[in-house]
Amino acid sequence: MKPLTTSVYTFADLIDGGYLYVDKTSRIHELIRGYKGQYFLARPRRFGKSLLVSTLKAIFQGKRELFDGLAIAKTDYNWKSYPVIHLDMGSCQAGSADELRRMLTYLLDDQAAANGVSLTRQGEGPRFRELIDAIAAHDGKVVILVDEYDKPLLGQLGQPGVREIQTVLKAFYGVIKTTEAAQRFVLITGVSKFSKVSIFSDLNNLTDLTMNRSAATLLGYTQGELEANFPEHIAALAVALSKSREETLADLRAWYNGYRFHLEAETVYNPVSVMKCFYECEFKNYWFETGTPTFLVDLLRRAPVKLDDLTAAESDFSTYDPVELAPLPLLVQTGYLTIKSAETTGRSRVFRLGYPNYEIEESFSRWLAQGFSRLPGEELTGALQRMVAALNEGRVDEMLETLKLFFEKIPCDIAIANEKYYQTIFFTVFTLIGARIEAEARTNIGRIDAVVKTKTDIFLFEFKLRGSAQQALRQIFEKRYFEPFLADGRRVTVIGAAFSRKTRNLGRWVTETVVKARVHETPLVCEDGVT
Repeated sequence: MKPLTTSVYTFADLIDGGYLYVDKTSRIHELIRGYKGQYFLARPRRFGKSLLVSTLKAIFQGKRELFDGLAIAKTDYNWKSYPVIHLDMGSCQAGSADELRRMLTYLLDDQAAANGVSLTRQGEGPRFRELIDAIAAHDGKVVILVDEYDKPLLGQLGQPGVREIQTVLKAFYGVIKTTEAAQRFVLITGVSKFSKVSIFSDLNNLTDLTMNRSAATLLGYTQGELEANFPEHIAALAVALSKSREETLADLRAWYNGYRFHLEAETVYNPVSVMKCFYECEFKNYWFETGTPTFLVDLLRRAPVKLDDLTAAESDFSTYDPVELAPLPLLVQTGYLTIKSAETTGRSRVFRLGYPNYEIEESFSRWLAQGFSRLPGEELTGALQRMVAALNEGRVDEMLETLKLFFEKIPCDIAIANEKYYQTIFFTVFTLIGARIEAEARTNIGRIDAVVKTKTDIFLFEFKLRGSAQQALRQIFEKRYFEPFLADGRRVTVIGAAFSRKTRNLGRWVTETVVKARVHETPLVCEDGVT
C-alpha cells in the first residue's frame, strides 16, 4: 500500500518519494502530442492544478525515467527536451500594483537564471518578452507554464486597487500572445476566469478547457479511479469506521464526490479531501479547512443569492470582471457550487446549480451563517443546537425566537427590502441543522416562501417584508398552499411571519396546525404572536 501525501505537489518529488499517484498521463498525452498546444484551465483551489503543471514540466524536460509504468510511457511520445518557463503566481499576493511588478520581476529573473540567460530590459512586460526571445533563440521553442495566474487578483477582489493590478497583469500576460511563434506549449491555470484581464480577449489563441468535456476528469478522481487506486485504503477506512466496503464507498461519494465540469461528464472527487480522509480514517471537512472563503461571504452579503434555486446562463461563465463580480459563476469556479443539470430554452442553455457534496454544503453553510449573522462560533453552535431541539419537538415559537439571533446583527447598509438577504440566512440556518428545506416551493396555485420537513412535521412559512403576520397566514389559506402536504401523514403547521422595519428582524408571527377536518373553513383571525 503506497503512502499518501497532501503536502507534496511536485511530480518528481511524488514519484521519487514513492507516493501514490493516480495516473492522469493518458489524458495529458492527448494535450501535448500535437505540434503546438495553448490552453487555459480553471479549477477550484487544492484540486491538483500545481501537480498537473509540474507533471507537464517533467514531461517537457524529457524526464522519461519518472514515468515508468505510467500510461504515457506506453505511447509514441518522443520525449524531446524543451526549455520551460514555469511561473508560479501563488506567491504573488501583492497589496499594490507596484508590489506586484517587483514580484513579477523577481519571478522572471529566477526563470532567467534557471534557463541560463541574462535580462537587461526594464519593466515586467518587456522583461518577459526578452526572456522568451532569448530562450527561443537558443533552443528554438519554449514551453510556458503559468500556475495560479489569478492569485494576485483573488486577494484584491472588490478592493479599490484591483483595477491597477488588473492592468499590470493585462500587459504581462499579453506578452504570451505576441510570442506565439516561439512556443511549443502553453498552459495557464487558475481558480477562475476573469475575461477582462485579457486572458481571453487578447489571448484568443488559448483553448479554454475549463468546461470542456475532454478535460472534465483531468483533475480530481472519478469513481473508477478511486476504487482502482485506493482499494487498501478503502478497506482500512471501512475497518476504522466498522462499516462494509459498500457503505464506506457510499459515504465517500456523499462527502467528497459530485464536482461536474461538463454537463455530460462523469463527476469527480475532491483529491485533497479523499487523501486526507484516507490518511486520518475519518470523515471531516478537510478541503474547507485549507482555506476560508472570506471574500465570497463578503460578496454574498453585498449581492445575496437564492441558495435554493440556483441557475446561471451558459454565457455567464465567460463574463468575469474582478470589480463587478457575478456571484454564481464565481461560486462554481471556486468549487462551492457545481453543475447539476441543464435546460435548453430556444438557443440558450441554463444550468441548474447546487452544492457538489455534503462537505461543501455543511461547511459553506456554516460560514455563510456565521458571516451573515456575525455570531461567534460558540454562539452559533449553541443557537443551532437549540433550533434542532425545538424543531424536532415542534416548538415553533422557541424555534423562531432562536432564529431571530441570526438576524440581529444585519448591517445597517442592508436594505430591509432586500428579500434575498433574509432568504439566504433562513435557508442557510435550516440547511445547517439538517432540515430538508425548499424555499419558494411550488404548489399547484403558487409558491410558498419555505417548506421545512422533519420526520414528524411539515412547516410551511410565508414571510412578509411589507405587511403583517396575519396577512401572511391569510395568504397561505387563501391560496391553499397546505393542500399538497395533507396526505403526507406528518403534522402540517403553517406559519405567517412579518419582518420588522424598525428592528430589522423577525417581528410577529402567527401559527396554526392544519387538519383535514377544517381545511375548507375560513381560518381564525389570530392576534400577532398568538397561536
